[in-house]
Amino acid sequence: MTTEHTRLAAALRELRARAGLSLAALAERTPYSKSSWERYLNGKSLPPRQAVRELCGLANEPDGRLLALWEIAEAHWSGRALAPASAPPTDESPRDLAQEPPPPDGTRRRRLGRSRLLVVLAAAYTVVVGGVAALLFLLLPDSEAGEAEALPDSVPFSFAPLCHGAACEGQDPMRLICGVGPDTLASYRTATGAHVELRHSEKCGASWARTWATEIGDRVDVTAGGPTHDVRIANKDDAATFVYTEMTEARPGTTVRACFRPASADGERECFEARVGETTATTGPSSPR
Repeated sequence: MTTEHTRLAAALRELRARAGLSLAALAERTPYSKSSWERYLNGKSLPPRQAVRELCGLANEPDGRLLALWEIAEAHWSGRALAPASAPPTDESPRDLAQEPPPPDGTRRRRLGRSRLLVVLAAAYTVVVGGVAALLFLLLPDSEAGEAEALPDSVPFSFAPLCHGAACEGQDPMRLICGVGPDTLASYRTATGAHVELRHSEKCGASWARTWATEIGDRVDVTAGGPTHDVRIANKDDAATFVYTEMTEARPGTTVRACFRPASADGERECFEARVGETTATTGPSSPR
């Protein structure tokens, strides 16, 4: 899976978590099955463009940013981003069979034999793996199966946060599983059109900022009265998806502050803040800077 595909899958999982949609709910409201959504959200396969639009619509999210990210991921997935303009034909490329002499009968039979053997082995592998997966699912108690479906797909092995409070200071919220079901303390839209949110995980006792619709060179920082952690939009891939700061310890009642610094030299710094435990606030460029 390419870096671009990884970013797309992470953004889709984040969007699904924000919308509070289970795999069953996605299957009911879209033309795609639960198993298809599981593959799309875990990065096992590239979702169709329409699936990305469907999820954006269900989450009331403008689809421009995610579709741009999908275009990048699809170009790398298909090889269009890497292939030269006039690539030479490969063994799998269509050929003019009339111009190519047929192989000897013995060679043809050996090729057919190998192809049939590969097909048989692939079919047997699919049956065995599918049977084992189905057996494991059936052996799960109903309560555990329901919980497994309700949990986000972004963390494959453990859903328990891996840090709390001071131990989360300066750590990645996604890597330490604090980004599963966080609260949004405040949302802010900058004068340049970028979005910034203050996020908080009660289980981790920590907050961070995330941003999107940004430009290369933009910077966001966050603090809760202690160390300041920032993130810079380094390239077009960062600008096309969610980007997060590291975490800062934030207990109930703590004031968390985020500041946005645009890439342009004449742009002004824009800051906003929120208190852990208070109602979510949405602000815009008219807020104090």
